[in-house]
Amino acid sequence: MTGTTSTEPITDGDDAIRRALLDAELPPLLAALAIATDDPALLPGHLRPATINRLVPQGGYSAEQQDEARSLAFAALTAIRDGRLRPRRMSAGGDEMLRTAGFLAGTDAERYLPLLMDELAAPDDPAAPRWQKSELAPDRLFHVVIVGAGMSGLLAGYRLGQAGIPYTIVEKNDDVGGTWLENTYPGCRVDVSSHLYNYSFFKHDDWPHYFSSQDVLLDYFREFADRGGIREHIRFSTEVMAAEFDDDTCTWTVRVRTPSGGTELLGAQAVISAVGQLNRPSYPRIEGRDDFTGPSFHSARWDHGIDLNGKRVAVIGTGASAFQFVPEIARTVGGMVVFQRTAPWLGPTPDYHAPVSDGLRWLFRHVPGYAQWYRFWLFSSSVEGGLPTVDVDPTWQGGERSVSASNDERRALLTMYLEHMFADRPDLLRAAIPDYPPGAKRMLRDNGVWAAALKQDNVELVTDPISRITERGIATAEGEYEADVIIYATGFSASDFLLPMTVTGRDGVDLHKRWNGDARAYLGMTVPGFPNLFLMYGPNTNIVVNGSIVFFSECEAHYILECLRSLLHDGHRALDCRDEAHDAYNEMIDAANRRRAWGASAVNSWYKNALGRVSQNWPFTLMEYWERTRTPDLGDYDPL
Repeated sequence: MTGTTSTEPITDGDDAIRRALLDAELPPLLAALAIATDDPALLPGHLRPATINRLVPQGGYSAEQQDEARSLAFAALTAIRDGRLRPRRMSAGGDEMLRTAGFLAGTDAERYLPLLMDELAAPDDPAAPRWQKSELAPDRLFHVVIVGAGMSGLLAGYRLGQAGIPYTIVEKNDDVGGTWLENTYPGCRVDVSSHLYNYSFFKHDDWPHYFSSQDVLLDYFREFADRGGIREHIRFSTEVMAAEFDDDTCTWTVRVRTPSGGTELLGAQAVISAVGQLNRPSYPRIEGRDDFTGPSFHSARWDHGIDLNGKRVAVIGTGASAFQFVPEIARTVGGMVVFQRTAPWLGPTPDYHAPVSDGLRWLFRHVPGYAQWYRFWLFSSSVEGGLPTVDVDPTWQGGERSVSASNDERRALLTMYLEHMFADRPDLLRAAIPDYPPGAKRMLRDNGVWAAALKQDNVELVTDPISRITERGIATAEGEYEADVIIYATGFSASDFLLPMTVTGRDGVDLHKRWNGDARAYLGMTVPGFPNLFLMYGPNTNIVVNGSIVFFSECEAHYILECLRSLLHDGHRALDCRDEAHDAYNEMIDAANRRRAWGASAVNSWYKNALGRVSQNWPFTLMEYWERTRTPDLGDYDPL
């Protein structure tokens, strides 16, 4: 199955091609054409990108270099159109790929090459399991229960289906999509490039916007569920209440609440939790929260039945969701008070709401492999991403301002952006500049709409701490702000992994008691004492400054399927993660997180649990996770 559009023949005239090239991301276009035409002259050394930072236009090309790159591409495209060149379809060998990847990604290209070869063959789904249960263990009963039909759960089901392993997905909602089904607030969209936020093997060249909106992403996952034959395996409006491992049979019993309100027991040889981290709304502990007499709701459970037009609206929080919906509703509300506890850093993203240009769409349709090379270009900038700028320099004396010289430089650049955005409002500028290092909290993409919203006459930003909520509104030490509606933009209970499910492993051990508020897992997926329980988007698999969580889910699905293949091939009933592997891994993760801005800073963040440990974030590159999840080290597990 593939959702990727096949390459179309070029029939357009010279002027149309030149217009399309004005919209091109040039470095990956030269790479695609060099492979398609077998012409290394399209990759001259002086056009090797100076940077892969997407915020720097065209890899740092000067205007003259951009003109030269477009001329080279124009010559290749017209030669293909006129029949003087016959393009190849992804048939280049390793040396050619390495040379081309090196042109884009620099010295680390050899390390990226295996991943790149997978990405460039993505329409053929090279990551699909190359084995079948019917070949390894045809007579063995083996059923998997997946919890959740969001992005990760659908992927897990699809991979199981490819391997011929029976599975059931249990979903508490009445449709697929997970977070993209539940979050319907105005302006909701992803903050990762659309061309990265998708399955590598299923459609990534026809997105309408550079950063997709909620409705587009929901349609994408619905289409995937339908075309992948997954929907028929899903039990909707059914919620998992408990899962219990049987030591004697090495099987799981999953207790679910059915749509009618009754309970049912599902048997399984393995359980995959795909419930995610950001699915349980968190409400602030503020005195009097139940005293407010008007309507109130969390942004993740938006009440579309409440007409906000002309109303006085109080918004608590200035995180990612508020950043998206405040500019949308500020246009029509009668008045708005935004209560800010901690200012966010803003990452300049001019195309955050922009549609994908017509020229880029044309190139995706007509240039063999361009969509995949464009994706690799985005990925290579995310593999390292902003990680070097959040490294802690133990000799740096930056206090809570910054953690290194490069982090301080980034702070200066981001501050300059804020000074530009709020140049006419020094009062807002003082409130807008964060007092913690860049990277210590989630950075928000911005194209100017946040500053514009806060400057509106009907909007007020309040930084005084909230003392209580009253019947009529919200009170601080400075006074009371009356409101008709209160909206909580206060995030999620991200550290409460797997709640409210009860999970019981070997010897009757309760998972939540074992964790005791400090969730940990090996590779974010397996926990000692809980055989054949696999977590997707589990502890320490959140990505902060580098990449897409869909990539992590693909790595996890691959690893889980490889574990199941080993079970079926070797005849074991279950695999139980060894304490030694688990503990050593988590010591490594903790040490690395302490060396990042989010671990070193004292700023309040959902990255940390109640004990102060960073239980959410992956502190290394995406490439390292990909490498660690290629082949399970069976020495890390005890077979049962």
